[in-house]
Amino acid sequence: MKEDDTSTRAQSFGSAVDEYRAGRPDYPEQFVRLVVPESAHTVADVGAGTGKLTAVLRRLGHDVTAIDPDRRMLDALGDSAPEVRTLVGAGESLPLPDSSVDAVTYGQAWHWVDAATASCEAARVLRPGGVLVLIWNIRDPGDSFARALDDAIGSSPAETLIDTGGPEVRAPFAGFTHRTHSWTRTMSPAGLDAMVRSRSPYLAADDAQRLRVLAAVADLTGGREVRLPYVTHAYVAAVPG
Repeated sequence: MKEDDTSTRAQSFGSAVDEYRAGRPDYPEQFVRLVVPESAHTVADVGAGTGKLTAVLRRLGHDVTAIDPDRRMLDALGDSAPEVRTLVGAGESLPLPDSSVDAVTYGQAWHWVDAATASCEAARVLRPGGVLVLIWNIRDPGDSFARALDDAIGSSPAETLIDTGGPEVRAPFAGFTHRTHSWTRTMSPAGLDAMVRSRSPYLAADDAQRLRVLAAVADLTGGREVRLPYVTHAYVAAVPG
C-alpha cells in the first residue's frame, strides 16, 4: 500500500463514527489489566478513535489522554467521556512533553504509523521503565465462519500485519512480549453490518464494491445472529529504566 493511500485510509474512519462505535468490538477488560501495568498511572492512548480502549483503561483506574489524528473521532469520544483529555495528533508527532506518561497504548492503530518514527516518539514521551502496549482484536483465523467472513469482506492492514509476523519496534525498544486472549462475540445482523461498514477496505471501496460486500455478508449469515470468535493480541515493550 502506498504511503498516501495508507494516510487516507487511516483517517477515513471519521466518516463512519456511528458504525465504528456500534460495530467494533470492545477490548477484554481482564486482558487489558494483564498487559497494562497497574502502576502506569498516566497513559497516552494513541489512535484512540471513539475511545474503545480508552474506556477500558479508565475503568481500570488509569489517567488517560486520548490522541487521534481525526477530530471527528475524538468528538465522538468526548460525547461519551467528556472528562477525558483529547488531543489531535499522530504517533509520529505526539503532542506531549518528554517523559510525561507511564504507558503509551495503541488499540487497533500501530499498523497505520511509521514504526521507526513512532517508536522514537513513544520512547520520548515515556518515563524510564514505561511501556509501549500495542493491542489488536483479530477475528480468529482458525474458525471456519471467521475465514468465510474474511473472504467476503477482505483483509485489513491489521490482519495482514498479525498474519505476517506481528508489529516491529525500533530502538530504544529491544523487542516485544507477546500475549493472546481468545474469546467469542455474539453479534446481531445490524452489529455485523456496522462492523463491516466501519472497516478501511469498505470505506476505501466504491459503491458497487460496497454493495457486493454487504450482499456477500448477508448471504453468509442469512440474517441470523452470529457468534464470532476473536483473538486479542498484545505486544508489550519497555523503555530501559
